[in-house]
Amino acid sequence: MAEIVNLNRARKAKVRADGQAKAAANRAAFGRTKAQRVADAEEAARRDALLDGAKREE
Repeated sequence: MAEIVNLNRARKAKVRADGQAKAAANRAAFGRTKAQRVADAEEAARRDALLDGAKREE
């Protein structure tokens, strides 16, 4: 016998799960502190300056 499924509950559960997955992705992308963002920007600037300093003149 097949299990009886309430389609309304299944639909709502799927929407809830999708929302939680999207929230987790947003937390990963935007949930950094200002200090972490500043440190990453400084690291990128230092890396770019080092790379530019190692360029050979054409």
